Amino acid sequence: MRRILVTNDDGYRSEGIIALADALRPLGAVTIVAPVLEASAIGHALTLRRPLRLEPVGDASDAVFAVDGTPTDCVNLAVARVFGGLPDLVVSGINKGWNLGDDVTYSGTVSGAFEGALLGIPAIAISLRATSGAYEFGPSAHVAFTFAGALLHRPLPSRTFLNINLPKGQPKGIRVTVQAARNHVTSVGERRDPKGRPYYWIEEGEDAWQPHDRSDYQAVHDGYVSVTPLHPDLTAHHALAAVELLTLESEAKVR
Repeated sequence: MRRILVTNDDGYRSEGIIALADALRPLGAVTIVAPVLEASAIGHALTLRRPLRLEPVGDASDAVFAVDGTPTDCVNLAVARVFGGLPDLVVSGINKGWNLGDDVTYSGTVSGAFEGALLGIPAIAISLRATSGAYEFGPSAHVAFTFAGALLHRPLPSRTFLNINLPKGQPKGIRVTVQAARNHVTSVGERRDPKGRPYYWIEEGEDAWQPHDRSDYQAVHDGYVSVTPLHPDLTAHHALAAVELLTLESEAKVR
């Protein structure tokens, strides 16, 4: 039977992860290993300066484990201590809020799938538009099930994973997309504690997404599912020639 690891950055109690796990069970044995508490915007952080706890939740048959760490910690503990080897698939989500464009670098949800890809496991991150009301996870769970089944039968190239984002409600269809880029201005708010000392909050930034017909941002705003293939290689291949010229100039000056 296929072994499927489900994780997230919203915590093991999140409705999104429960809906995701339920949707994937027809494909194999599903095990949830997720943070005890919300770990949003924690990126690809790995806990190295303190010990971690891996606690079973509920009955042994539930196959749910809580980790007092990051999504990346969860994937590594699952592989080393829960599965004792690589599962067949990692699926991270369903996140409450999009992970689009440049924001994937901050996302704990995307990092769960990213770590799976680094370990050589087919992986998916899936996120749903944030809403002030109740979340409808049905369409997201169905899309996750569809792509998970496809990946199990037709794996992507090594170290590649899927970042999937959905609009609110029933999507119009599916688009294969690229990462959007944006002009981001960080907003840092200052407050004062009761003793008059300053402290700071990183607040919502001012965003201007650069137009691109095939971007993930454009797809979800048009009402479509966005499916973006990502990989860990951050090398700017298009810039190698320019860097070689810079290196030659720098070497000449050093000599």
